[in-house]
This record gives sequence, structure tokens and C-alpha cells, in this order.
Amino acid sequence: MLTLDKFEQATEVVKKVAVATNLLYSDYFSEQTGNKVYLKPENMQVTGAYKIRGAYYKISTLTDEERAKGLITASAGNHAQGVAYAAKAYGCKAVIVMPTTTPLMKVNRTKSYGAEVVLYGDVYDEAAAHAKQLAEEKGYTFIHPFDDPVVATGQGTIAMEIIKELPLVDYILVPVGGGGLATGVSTLAKMLNPKIKVIAVEPAGANCLQASLKAGEPVTLPTISTIADGTAVKTPGVSIFPYLKENIDDIITVEDDELVVAFLDMVENHKMVVENSGLLTVAALKHLKVKGKKIVSILSGGNMDIITMSSVVQHGLIHRERIFSVSTLLPDKPGELVNVASIIAKEQGNVIRLDHNQFVSTNRNAAVELKITIEAFGPDHKKKIIEALAAGGYNPKVISVMM
Repeated sequence: MLTLDKFEQATEVVKKVAVATNLLYSDYFSEQTGNKVYLKPENMQVTGAYKIRGAYYKISTLTDEERAKGLITASAGNHAQGVAYAAKAYGCKAVIVMPTTTPLMKVNRTKSYGAEVVLYGDVYDEAAAHAKQLAEEKGYTFIHPFDDPVVATGQGTIAMEIIKELPLVDYILVPVGGGGLATGVSTLAKMLNPKIKVIAVEPAGANCLQASLKAGEPVTLPTISTIADGTAVKTPGVSIFPYLKENIDDIITVEDDELVVAFLDMVENHKMVVENSGLLTVAALKHLKVKGKKIVSILSGGNMDIITMSSVVQHGLIHRERIFSVSTLLPDKPGELVNVASIIAKEQGNVIRLDHNQFVSTNRNAAVELKITIEAFGPDHKKKIIEALAAGGYNPKVISVMM
């Protein structure tokens, strides 16, 4: 059972390893939403995510015999690092089963804490099934990443910190994969102040909790698809589901494109790297139909590998029309390319890439194709550049971005 005494106990235990992630007031998101928005930066934890809380508290409650058997878990990355770090602190063996799609950075960080990593399956659910099989075969003690009230109690220490720092908080937005974090946060928040609204936020492509609450019982999604790999779970926790059903006030789902934009917002306005799953609560801010409220968005983690980060930045710039490509036909004669470049330069556009194809037509005097990728300040600036090219007689057509 999740009780206030256990939450208080967990808070004291977790202090031994968790970094104090004080709330950050966001001028930018407050202005954007008309609310007072605070960020809970769990991406700044020692392992880069909140998972260290539940993992360490769970392991602290095990017997010496259970720890001596060795620990095993399955995780897309953040719980893996939490268990690996906690196991090292307690001096016990840890085996982590991770999906084969887990970013390399998360795999290497897990190994760096001394854990043995096994890559298996395409999604968390497949990795979890394999981990449980290994636990039976080898006698390891299984540490579930979310479907465990003890783990959820450790995660709930976040709510204790939020309410101590901001007693009059109105809304807490919490990301959801399997539901462990949401269980701990919502249960403790309601214990301390039933008026607090706890909103769960899921990827639209992995909305297992939304589907389960609608059905009234845990259901398994046939497929999932989201860039938020830390919350790519097909089935919410069965043992913690009653707590979610009782304490979650509403659910917001977020599309992947919204996470891409949220990443840019976070980097540009708060100079922080937050992984896609951690950005769910930031992207959800615009979906809340409230004004003048005190809102806390939990940033669950910041473990994003460089390749993913590069892709997200690129797509974010394209989505915001700060990078775009156009195609135009021009005569194949000296000076035409300079003319086009001069028009773009006059409008303060920056050419990133161009492709000058003389062989698009047999009539080179009438049709040489020029494709240009341009950096702009935003939609209005993009429009001015395109209008200037049209006025220069080049009839530009917007095409898919060349990168």
C-alpha cells in the first residue's frame, strides 16, 4: 500500500542519492500560456532522470539475501541507469535488459555504472518478458521499472518536494509510460492536498493509460510508435492501475511533432537538454484550458543521444519554417546563380545548401533546375524571401527540405 508514512520514509532514503531539483519558474512558458509555469528539472539528476528515486528506494527495502542474488530489470534506459547506479551503491550485481532500439548513449551510461547489459526485443514489453525469464533461470531479484508500489513510492518523492516548495500548486503535469511516476506523484499529491489536479501526459502513439482508463482496466495496445522512447510502453502497470484510476484527473496526449517543437523551446529559452519523454509535459501546456494557475511540468529526464538530438533539432527548425527549400527553373547563362543569391542575401536569408542541375531538361537555355535550402527567422521571413524571388522572375516552389 502507498501510505504517507512510506512516502516520508522514501523521501529521507532518496535524499542519499538524489540531487535537489528545485523548481524553475519559466517566464517563456508562463507568457505563452497565461499561467505561472514551473519546471521540475529531473533531467538534472545524477543519472539524468527521476528513475534513481524509485530504484534506490526499492533496493533499500530488499533483504541482504535478495540483493546477494543479483538484481535484474528491463528498461528503455532511465530505470536501467537508476538500478545500475543503486546496485553499485549497495555493492550488488545488476543485469539490465534493454530493447535493441535503445539509444547507444543510454546503453553506455548503464554499462558505466558496472551493470551487465543484455539487448533484447524492439520495445520495452519484449525486453521485460526476457528479463523475467532470466530472473527465473538465474534466480535474480527482479526490479520492475513501474508496476511496483514500492518503486512508485520512491518516484512520488517528487511530489513531496514540489508541494514543500510550492504549497499552492494548482496543476502537476506528469509524463506516463507504464505509470509508476504518475502513481507516486498523483497519490501523494492527493494525500497532501486533494484540490491539486494531476494531469497525466502520454505520447499519442503510445497512449496505453488513456486506453486503459477508458476501458476501466489495463489493456495492451497492439502497436506503439513514438519518438518518446522512455514512455513507449504497451501496457500500464496492473498492480498500480487502481491508484492511477483513482488519482489521475485527466489525460493529455501529445503528437511527436509537438515534442520536436518543445525541444527547441527548452534549449533556446532554458538552455536545457530534455529527452522526448521528458518534454511531454511541456508540450501539454498549450492543451490546458486554464489561465492564471500555478502549474508544474515534471521534466522526467535528459538522456538524449547526439544523433537523436541532431535529428530533433533539424526537424524542429523545419517545423518552425526556419529552414526551408525551394526549387526554381532558370536559364543556363552566366550570372543567373549570382542574381538568385543576391536576392536571398538582400532579404537576409542564409543559403545552407544548393543543387544546380543542368540536366533536368534537354533545353538548357529554358530550364536549368536550382534547388536551394535557406535559413530564415521564421514564417514571415520565409514568405518575404519567396516573394522576393518571385518578384525577380524566378517562380520559386516550396519543396521538401534538402539536408
